[in-house]
Amino acid sequence: MAQSLPLLLVPGLLCSARLYSAQIAALLPHGPVTVADHRRDDTMEAIARRILADAPPRFALAGLSMGGYIAFAMMRLAPERIAKLALLDTQARPDTPEGKAGREKFIAMAQAGKLHDVVEALTPKFLHRARAKDEDLRKIVRDMAHDTGPEAFVRQQKAIMSRPDSRPLLSEIGCPTLVVVGEGDELTPPELAREMHADILGSKLVVLPNCGHLSTIEQPDAVNSVLSHWMSE
Repeated sequence: MAQSLPLLLVPGLLCSARLYSAQIAALLPHGPVTVADHRRDDTMEAIARRILADAPPRFALAGLSMGGYIAFAMMRLAPERIAKLALLDTQARPDTPEGKAGREKFIAMAQAGKLHDVVEALTPKFLHRARAKDEDLRKIVRDMAHDTGPEAFVRQQKAIMSRPDSRPLLSEIGCPTLVVVGEGDELTPPELAREMHADILGSKLVVLPNCGHLSTIEQPDAVNSVLSHWMSE
């Protein structure tokens, strides 16, 4: 096993530490595990700076979806501190005009006290089509949205809307990098994972069958296995 290394996990939009509940215990044998708080700022750089201020001097970094966008921001600011990188169900591209329009709509709904309606609209896209009605998974999504709250959700959406294009950064990433995606991920589909994998020299790509966007709660054992192998290398 590789030398003990702290692991920092960054959740996605509307997600909290519950996103990684199955990973924390499984990965503790490799070193301390911390889940970042990404709820207090409305730009990727500000979120990244706040997380880095509290992070160990050198660590492994894993982010899912928005967590991946934040990981890219952290790589731009302090690449020398990141020993390993795992990008889960995310992408390197900036937001599209259509994406921004949808986020503006969800922001307005949240500000009008309708975060519950936002969650109901997003959940089918968060989960694999075969388990979109799985009540246990839906409850985790609702609980994470409650942990987040409407004000932080609005800040997160603003940060995502204004995120830069991270594709130029990919060829500069020199640490061991793992790219993971669910084969049924509708929000950041496998072709976007393959794009990142192709541009990050030496990276490893894992496509998880029967899995949607929230891979850590949909296929926790499979994710634990690939992350554990990544941490051990």
